[in-house]
Amino acid sequence: MTSDNPAALSEHDPQWAQTAAQCLLDVSVALIGLPGAASALVDHIGSTSVPGLAAKPILDLQLRILPLPSHANLNARLSPLGYEQALGSRPDSPGVHRDIPFGDESALTEVWEKRLYVAHSPSVILHIRRADSPWGAYTIWFRDWLIAHPEERQRYENTKRTLSSDNAGKTDYDDYTRAKGLYFREVRPAFCAWAEGASATEIGQ
Repeated sequence: MTSDNPAALSEHDPQWAQTAAQCLLDVSVALIGLPGAASALVDHIGSTSVPGLAAKPILDLQLRILPLPSHANLNARLSPLGYEQALGSRPDSPGVHRDIPFGDESALTEVWEKRLYVAHSPSVILHIRRADSPWGAYTIWFRDWLIAHPEERQRYENTKRTLSSDNAGKTDYDDYTRAKGLYFREVRPAFCAWAEGASATEIGQ
């Protein structure tokens, strides 16, 4: 990122995947013994997880666990790794304490709750969601859909570059994140349908 645009993009770096894998391993080890940790899922998500896709050079990682750990438990286990609880750039920064419900409005209110942690060396955002969070599934399906559809990956990159340019001169990338959310909502039916079809194919094999 550059000082005049917090949403500046970098060309994809193959090293991101290796760094993310090590960070995920470190987090998994740190959480051993925590309720739900034995069946928790950890994933590299976001643009840095999609080969060939330009991205802000910040690794997005996801932990899906039930029950959702308290901040006290998480701070005790993650602080030694350099993580700290994220407060958001603004009072209404998106996705800090809760995900915005959409796509499964019948879900219980509590499934949208989350925890958010950040580290700076390497630069990481750790999204901690309930195992039954619809958003937790969406992030995986969207990642895999982009990998499987190069033309959609390119369309997404074009959108990101336009939004990044629009963000120049701002003090944070909250507006960039919200604008990307509109694109995500647009394509959600497509990647959900694709994910359901992929699952059905695997079951039939």
